[in-house]
Formats: sequence, C-alpha cells, structure tokens
Amino acid sequence: QIQLVESGGGSVQAGDSLRLSCTASTLYYGTYAMAWFRQILGKEREFVATITRGGNTYYADSVRGRFFISRDNVRKTVYLQMNSLKPEDTAVYYCAADKGAGVRTAKSAYDYWGRGTQVTVSS
Repeated sequence: QIQLVESGGGSVQAGDSLRLSCTASTLYYGTYAMAWFRQILGKEREFVATITRGGNTYYADSVRGRFFISRDNVRKTVYLQMNSLKPEDTAVYYCAADKGAGVRTAKSAYDYWGRGTQVTVSS
C-alpha cells in the first residue's frame, strides 16, 4: 500500500504553464508505473499521461505536445509539466500508481490514487 500526494494545482490564464507534483510514500517507488488522470465535474475520469518503470511515456491526444510527464525516483515524485494551458484543461488532476508493466491508459489498471489537485484555466 502506498500513499500519493499531489500538489501544484492552481488558477491560471490560458496560455500559462503549471507543474504538478505527486510524491509517493513507498520505499519501492521505482517499481511502479505512474500516471496522471483528470476529471471534470460530472464526467468520467480520463487518462492524461503515463510513465513506465523504465521511463517510457505516453500521452492522451488532447495534451500531446503540451504536457510532459517525468519522474524522479530518488525523490519518489512524478511531475506533470503543463504548457499552453487551455480552458478545457480545467479539471481535478489525479496521480495514480500501478506495479504492472507496459503503457496503461485505463483507470482500472491503477491500484493507488491520490486525492487530486484542482487546475483552473480561465480565458
């Protein structure tokens, strides 16, 4: 069992950047694949980005080229750098962890979740 704590959310203008962080409480952080999902009120939680144990990354089409996921295994932290933010990026962003191998985009594949951090982008 691990705990995930997100930070870095806030309110910004369209075109601005934000960096989200998610720190894990586990000695074995390097064995987990990490991901970011987001959820708009009243809608399904959707995949944003993932980074495997080996450092491979994959993005949703809606954020590819604007968002970048990275991990620091020493700090047990995964980051989501969000650039050129749009109002439609407004959502609660959740960090997730999974011990499975390979790229996984389904929320059902992830066993551990943070509580989320709000990102609001105004036009």
